[in-house]
Amino acid sequence: MRDDKDLSEIRTIIARHKLWDLIFMIVGVLALMIAVLTFMALFAHMLIEGMPRLSWDFFTSFPSRRPGSAGILSAWVGTILVMLVTAMAAVPMGIGAGIYLEEYASKNIITEIIEINVTNLAGVPSIIYGLLALSLFVHQFGFGQSILSAGLALALLILPVVIVATREAIRAIPLVIREGAYALGATKWQTVSDHLLPYSAAGILTGVIIGLARAIGETAPIITIGALTFIAFLPPSPIKDEFPFLSFDWLMAPFTVMPIQMFNWVSRPEEEFQANAAAAGLVLVVMTLAMNAIAIYLRYRMRKNLKW
Repeated sequence: MRDDKDLSEIRTIIARHKLWDLIFMIVGVLALMIAVLTFMALFAHMLIEGMPRLSWDFFTSFPSRRPGSAGILSAWVGTILVMLVTAMAAVPMGIGAGIYLEEYASKNIITEIIEINVTNLAGVPSIIYGLLALSLFVHQFGFGQSILSAGLALALLILPVVIVATREAIRAIPLVIREGAYALGATKWQTVSDHLLPYSAAGILTGVIIGLARAIGETAPIITIGALTFIAFLPPSPIKDEFPFLSFDWLMAPFTVMPIQMFNWVSRPEEEFQANAAAAGLVLVVMTLAMNAIAIYLRYRMRKNLKW
């Protein structure tokens, strides 16, 4: 009788756990559907409002006070240049810092404090980075309200994301890879460069692209350092006709970006400008989704070809 009672209690507990699992699954699916349907509704609204404005002239025209002839040429060019500076500043520094913290740094109280602060910095509001960039890059270093200041501000914003992604990707590599390399006489750097980095490249690249996808839509840091809301000219070209064929004058040029251009149009009362803002938002969403899709594809291909 005692065994039957224990068996009945076990079955009751299992049934209760299955019920809670079912409830949790239903709640999770509902939460996911709410998020997905909300995004789909917003995207559909932008598609309906902005699709008629998408044309070649829209991409090759400067902003204008006449909504019918206004375009996003200066905005998307500025966005590409700012993201170029961001990637050049954040990616090497973030990957290097992640490798050092994971493979070279001693495990002591100072390292733990640094790791905690890096993790916490990933959740700091973006406006704080804008204020820091305003004080440091714009005023202290004298870069002014330029593409360089904007790129460095966004680099600070995504730097913790790149560091954390690099560390997690390296940490996921089995310990036997390191032990095998050391057993064959490899140095620390040979182990890192020949084994750890190639094997963790998929995870690192995914973190980098996701960080850049976050930075491309940020508005607060860019507004804080003084991005222009209306600009009808392009920065100097990075390529020249004469030697050395490269020019860095564009780094100090004034600029605008896609989110700022959208903000400018949304703040105007004319309905035509709202359609322009929806079209610009549609372009920005497609750019962000494309970057995330590239990250997923590259991660899939790299992991598919990975052999331990």
